[in-house]
Parts: sequence; C-alpha cells; structure tokens
Amino acid sequence: MNINKELEDAIKGFVIGATGSGTGKTTISIAILSYLADLGYKVAPFKVGPDFIDPGHHTKIAGKTSFNLDSWMLSREYNQKVFNENTKGADIAVVEGVMGLFDGYDGLSEAGSTAQMAKWLDLPVVLIISAKGKARSAAAIVKGFEEFDHDLKIAGVIFSKTGSLRHYEYLKKAVEQNCKTRCLGFMPRNDAIVMPERHLGLVTSDELDISKEVLSTLSSMVRDNIDMEALINSLDSFDISCQIEQEIIGSDQKQGPRIAVARDKAFCFYYQDNIDILKKFGADIVEFSPLNDEGLPQGIDGIYFGGGYPEVFAKDLSQKTNLFQEIKKNSVARMPIYGECGGFMFLCNKLCGMDEVRQYPMSGCFNFNIHMSKRLRSLGYREITLKKDTIIGKKGDVLRGHEFHYSSLENQNQANQKKDILDVYHVTSRAGQDLTLKGYQVHNTLGSYLHVHFGSNQGCAKHFVDTCRRFKDNKNVIQNS
Repeated sequence: MNINKELEDAIKGFVIGATGSGTGKTTISIAILSYLADLGYKVAPFKVGPDFIDPGHHTKIAGKTSFNLDSWMLSREYNQKVFNENTKGADIAVVEGVMGLFDGYDGLSEAGSTAQMAKWLDLPVVLIISAKGKARSAAAIVKGFEEFDHDLKIAGVIFSKTGSLRHYEYLKKAVEQNCKTRCLGFMPRNDAIVMPERHLGLVTSDELDISKEVLSTLSSMVRDNIDMEALINSLDSFDISCQIEQEIIGSDQKQGPRIAVARDKAFCFYYQDNIDILKKFGADIVEFSPLNDEGLPQGIDGIYFGGGYPEVFAKDLSQKTNLFQEIKKNSVARMPIYGECGGFMFLCNKLCGMDEVRQYPMSGCFNFNIHMSKRLRSLGYREITLKKDTIIGKKGDVLRGHEFHYSSLENQNQANQKKDILDVYHVTSRAGQDLTLKGYQVHNTLGSYLHVHFGSNQGCAKHFVDTCRRFKDNKNVIQNS
C-alpha cells in the first residue's frame, strides 16, 4: 500500500492507543514510524506518560527527538506548547499512548489517560486490539470503546497478534457488521520482532540499535497489512505556526555556567525538556560518559546525573576511581551536583549489583549503600514540596515527577546519624498521600530516587542554573584574587 506523498505546510497527526498494556502498542508504533520514515515523511514522534525508553527508540527511527507528553506532571498549556513547538517543520505527528486508552490515575476520571491527551491535542486515535483468542467478541470491544466517550475521535482499529489473514477477516467482518469504526489492518505474530526487555522495561536505544533488518521487516508488515493511505487521507490537517509564541526568558543572559550531563548506556534517562529548559536559562551543556571517561569535563560549574542502569554496569563503573575522586572533591567544594534515581545511586557509597551479593564502590558523596532487588520497590507519580532551600529551588517550591526503581537504601538510618545529610523533600503520591520517599542534600549535592520534570516548575530549572552560575562567579573570584 504505497502513499503518494505530497508535502504541505499543514500537518496531520494521530494518537496510537490500545485496549490495555501488552497489546503490542510500542511495536506497532515503531513499525509505523519506520514505514513513514521510509516513505520520506518528516515525522514528529511523542510519547504519553513518563517513559524514558520508548522515546529513545522513536528518536532513532524518526530522526527527530521524541518528547514526553504527560497530563499529570505537566499542565494542558505546557503539553500543547511542547506539541506545537516540536511538530514545526514536520509532515505528520505520531503520538504513542500509555496503558489502555482510558486508563489514568484512577477508575473514575480520564485524568492522566491517553484519551485525555488526544482530546487536549485534538487528535484522533488509532486503537490497537490484541487479536489473540478473539473472533466476533472483538466487535464488542470496539463498540464499547467507540461509545465510551463521544468527545473522542477514533480513526480506526488495528489488530495485533493475529494468527493469519483469515483470522483478521473474521475480526474485520464482525466489526464492520456491528461498529462504525474502520478496520485499518493487522500486524501478524512474528517472533523475529520481539523487543528485548530487562527489569525497567525495554532495553534502551543507547544499548540496542534495532537492526535494519528488523526495521525493514516491521515497515514491510505495515505496508502489506495496514491501510496507511486510508488513515492519512482521513486525517484533518492543522497549522501550528500561528500557535507558537516566542517565550521571554527570565534569566541573566551573560555567559552561562557550564553544566556536565552524564550520558551513556548507564545514564540515559532524561526528559529532553529538562535539558532544553536548562539551556533556555543560560546553561552551557556538555555531555560526558562515566563509563568511558576517566574524569569530568574541564571548566564545569555543575553536574547533572540522570537515571539509567548503573546497577547493570556497576563493575565497570566501580573502576573509575579518578572520576570518583573528582566528583567527591567537587561535592565537598560545594559545586551544585544533582542526581536522579540511577544518578543518585551513583552518588552513594556502595552499590550492590544485579547478583544482589557483591557490592561495588561508587563516588561516595552520600554515605548510603544501595541494595538491588528482583522485585519492584516503588512506582508512581510524585509531587515534591521542598522543605528547605536546595540547589533546584527554595523552600515551598513544588515540582512533579515520577518514581520507578528496584533498589533501596541499605543503611539509611546509620548514615543519617551524623546529621550532615539534610532531608529536603516532602513527597506525596498523585492522590495526595504522604510518602516516606526522601530527597537528600549534602553540601550542594542533591539526590533522590525521583525523576523530576522541570516543565512542572521551570523556576526550579532556573534556580539550578543560577546556583551553578553563582558557583562559577565565586570560583572566578577566588582564581583571580
């Protein structure tokens, strides 16, 4: 099914939703992105929810950064702004949803759901349904989804995990007889395109380049089995150029501080917005690799350690003694250093590896030991209120973020006896319940299991940049005196 593509100034877009998790939504999203890229479309990819891994794969396939959209961490206006700014210059926007189409914070509202985001962006949904074990009952599922929310537009349905073309024909006839929704096609089961996973989800794009052969297979499956021409022709065009407003940057625009960002296979969980917002407020971002570099970049004024898989690479990281010494020396010198989840683990004293037995030395800024577990320790959205002034904000500032980890602090009470580590976060769940999760600050080093999104409070990103700028200015005064 070839599409005679005509480039236009206007953009089209759709959301890929599903009846639930495990339907093959990510595989189909990747397949569609690969197919559109093969045709020469400039695709703007997005991901609903706090996931770090799927956007990495989107980015490599589409050749354009995939941004997270999230209706709990971020306001409606912020989501629309991110969408508008990052569809500029594209031909089509593809938004991969999260969980089931209507699944959000609870069973009573649409808050946090893919459906809510689709309505915020005024985009139709392509619904993914697993065909496994289904025939006529698939029509009842489609009927329920198309009638559940009349404000939501459903552009069509794609069946995943079909057994054969004959199986799909059963499903299609049942839907056509009972529903208004168009059947766009199917993705047959194929063991050759199963994506490898580990404890936090799919293997990241930093470690795994989906092979050209797999992408070619996925693209061919879309071409042969899904009517993308009908889908794209059914979409309304929209023009976002008039919706993009120039934002006034409220920060000192003289030469900004140089902030080192750890980025490699062990540290790859970053919201692209966080980096962009730091740049907006004047940060000069320089990347480095704790796995491959023996020391920190020269002339830096702050460090940002994102999340990732330090536990997987604990043995290799533990050999970086010179790097550890530099980090610890800068921490004692009160350089602003910020670590999230895996980055926080790297800033601690020791890290128990995936075997749950051997401990590996880390940088030692925090006198905590980290113990890995085979079971999930915590998962969910979090709201942070700063209890004290920190490097990312002042007392009373509020941020939102997400927590997801398999490890825990082993000697938390013993390490806190010296009173030199401050507990600076008051954390609540998305339902407002108090949680025991903490944020720790020693000197000007701040660490927590939380991944925050600076889009929830851009003033906190500015505060971090300004704190690094003050460190830079003080450093220059000392050097010139």
